[in-house]
Amino acid sequence: MTSVHTDVLPGAISTVRLKLVPACERFTHELREYTIENRAHLQPWEPLRAESFYETESVRQRLCLMAQNNKSGVAVHLLLIAPVTGEIVGDCNFTNIVRGPFQACHLGFSLAKRLEGQGLMREALSSAISYVFDSIGLHRIMANYRPENVRSEQLLKRLEFEKEGLARSYLRINGVWADHVLTSLINRIPER
Repeated sequence: MTSVHTDVLPGAISTVRLKLVPACERFTHELREYTIENRAHLQPWEPLRAESFYETESVRQRLCLMAQNNKSGVAVHLLLIAPVTGEIVGDCNFTNIVRGPFQACHLGFSLAKRLEGQGLMREALSSAISYVFDSIGLHRIMANYRPENVRSEQLLKRLEFEKEGLARSYLRINGVWADHVLTSLINRIPER
C-alpha cells in the first residue's frame, strides 16, 4: 500500500489570492474563528454539531487528527489562508484516500459566506486538484453534493466533475438523511 509521506505534502500551495496550507494545530485560533463565523452558513450542508464542536480544545483535537491523517497518507487536509490577513477563509479536504487499484478519494470543501461568488474556491480547488493528481498520484476524485446545493453543483461542473448518479438517503446532514448527487473527476494524465 502506497501512502503519502510528509515530504510529499506541500509547505503551502500558492494561488493568485490564497495560500493552501496543510492543517495543523497552530491554526487552532483561526479555524475556531472561521467555524464560529460560518456556523449558520455551513449548517445546511454538514452533520449536526454539538456545542463542544466549537470549543477551542475540540478544534485543536480536530486539527491534530487532520495533521496525523496528512502524515499517514489517508487524507490531504488543506486550509485556505488569506495571505494579507492570515485568516482562514475556507478549507478543502481529500479524504478516504484508497490506494491499490482504486487510487481515489473524496473531496469536501467550504468557503466563508462573505467571500462567495468571487471565484476563490475554484481557484483553490484547481491548484489542490492538480497537486492531488500530480504529486499524490491519485486517479479519481469523487465529490458529492445535495441536489439543492446549486453553488456546489456549479463549481464542480466548472471544475469538470461529471455526474455519475444520485445516491438516495446517502448522508445524515443537518439531522436528516439526505440524497446526494455523485460526481467524479478522473486524472487524464497517463500513468508514469
